[in-house]
Amino acid sequence: MRWSKPLRLHLGVLVVASLLCTSAPIIWMAFSRGSDAAVSAGAQQMRAMSLRLIEGYRNTLQSGTEAVALASTLPQLVSPPPRDIKAKQQFLQEVLRNVPNATSVYAGYPDGSYLQVINTARRDVRQTLAAPDDAAFAIRMIARGNAADIISTLAFLDKDAGVIAERNVEDTSFDPRQRPWYQAVIQDGVPVSVGPYITGTLHVPTLTIAAPMRDDGKVVLGINIHLQTVSRLLDAGEISPRARAYIIDAGGNLVAHSDPDIMSRIIGLWSRTSGAFGATANRFDPSLETVARLRQDPAFAGGGLARVDFDGETHLVQIAPVSVSGLFEGSVAAIVVPLADLVVEANRLLRRNLFMAGAFLLAGVAASVMLSRMVSRSLYRLADEARRIGDLEVGDKPMSHSWISEINTLASALSASRHAIGQFALYVPREVVRQIVDPETTIVGAKRQEVTVLFTDIKDFTTISEQHSPEEVVDTLSAYFELLNTIAERNGGTVVQYLGDSIFVMWNAPVDDSRHAEHGCRCALAMKAAVDGLNEANRKNGRPELLTRFGLHTGPAVVGSFGAISRQQYTAMGDTINVASRLEGMNKELNTSILVSAATRNAVADRFTFRPFGLAPVKGRAEKVDIWELVGEIGAEPPG
Repeated sequence: MRWSKPLRLHLGVLVVASLLCTSAPIIWMAFSRGSDAAVSAGAQQMRAMSLRLIEGYRNTLQSGTEAVALASTLPQLVSPPPRDIKAKQQFLQEVLRNVPNATSVYAGYPDGSYLQVINTARRDVRQTLAAPDDAAFAIRMIARGNAADIISTLAFLDKDAGVIAERNVEDTSFDPRQRPWYQAVIQDGVPVSVGPYITGTLHVPTLTIAAPMRDDGKVVLGINIHLQTVSRLLDAGEISPRARAYIIDAGGNLVAHSDPDIMSRIIGLWSRTSGAFGATANRFDPSLETVARLRQDPAFAGGGLARVDFDGETHLVQIAPVSVSGLFEGSVAAIVVPLADLVVEANRLLRRNLFMAGAFLLAGVAASVMLSRMVSRSLYRLADEARRIGDLEVGDKPMSHSWISEINTLASALSASRHAIGQFALYVPREVVRQIVDPETTIVGAKRQEVTVLFTDIKDFTTISEQHSPEEVVDTLSAYFELLNTIAERNGGTVVQYLGDSIFVMWNAPVDDSRHAEHGCRCALAMKAAVDGLNEANRKNGRPELLTRFGLHTGPAVVGSFGAISRQQYTAMGDTINVASRLEGMNKELNTSILVSAATRNAVADRFTFRPFGLAPVKGRAEKVDIWELVGEIGAEPPG
């Protein structure tokens, strides 16, 4: 078999190949140049976003520094509680409202007194203090009038500063003078930054900004920023889902991290250890070692952007100092982002720019597919039409139309062939026509073979013709022949000839049929039942009844094409044909409908029921014929 492929494949390959040869170089140049631009744009975007993130962290520290500086000038805060307690509380609450990232603000006194206002908006803070759900602030107060008279209370306020609960605190061991923020301020006499360390009230790691009162250097004011809050300020998700940011103190220790899992581990370490913290926490993020090396490079003393490789991937690292007003000196913020994440958006823009180049390729492919499908669909339709003609499905069908004129010409020729073969099939048995038009079948001359033959005849058809108009007779006979012809074909028979009001049907020729006798008997019974139904309808419509008699015989016959060289007819000849015709006529004498010969009966005796009539002479034949009436099929329901 020779190699071949569908037309749409040839057209598609040709168009795609030509378009690729022209568009591929353009696409490659645009991509290579666009990739460099995408990396540059990604780095610029990362620098801008990371600086904005670091600026937010600085602003929080700056707000805390300014709040402490302002509080240190307030005269009411110089005296220890409970003096001017109302004014002190109101001022410290206002400080927390203006520094929303602060956890608490407080004042420590040289006599050991202490006043702290805590922001209880966070759920974990309320749980630690066992505060009511609607508490907005908690007030921790320790007043030491003398050693034996210590007042230690914890009050809870709503958002409007109304007291909703208050209780005494039995543990009076807390002394602000022992806290690192108090000692650092007393020692240096200037504002200081302390931490991370564990707070005395909430017992969480925190950063603190503290300063001495201007009028009394032994009164110290402080503001706390929880490390968890610092972690939230470092959220780098806006840059990239895989970006991370963290704070490193002057000693190179990890203070806070944007990853919640790492941050929870840091807080856990602060809660449990002190000296070994840095060595342990610095193993949480593999980029810390790279950032530590960059900090040693003089080129990054004031911060900067670097491209580094670790964990098998290229990253951009932004380093920036985060000290504020001389506090947290040496601390830096680092933001680490995989380069691939930064260029995602830029590459998306690049792909959009490349779309125009790719669109030509896709349009060409689509056009070739549409063209090839249009052509191949029309050709497949014509091929299917040819197959239907070969199967003699030649009913009227509208001619298909194509945009291609050559295909329309072919369709017109095929339509003419369908009409011609359809007309031919009206006058020649359908199976004979099928064999004639089949290129793999060769029609040979007549041959002898076993067949089953059925003849039908309408009782008193001459009288019927006299009593009705020719038009009525033709209409009635046409419906009759159409009914019997359909039943014959349904049962595998070939209508060889119409003889006036009679039909000559044959089995086992031209199509081989090993059960030809069975099919002939079943066809005769079906025809009789159908004619009975037709007669019932004719009686209602005033049309004549067509009482039909059937003769059926099985035997040898010579089957094939007979006639002159210029015109032949497909038929069968021999004694078998004559006997079947005579059996049909004997129904009149025996007052029966279907008579069959012993040869037919013997072939199907196990499947049909018969009534015997014995041997009887047949006109034109010397020997008598054993005659049987076909009554019905065994196991079949009687007609109702």
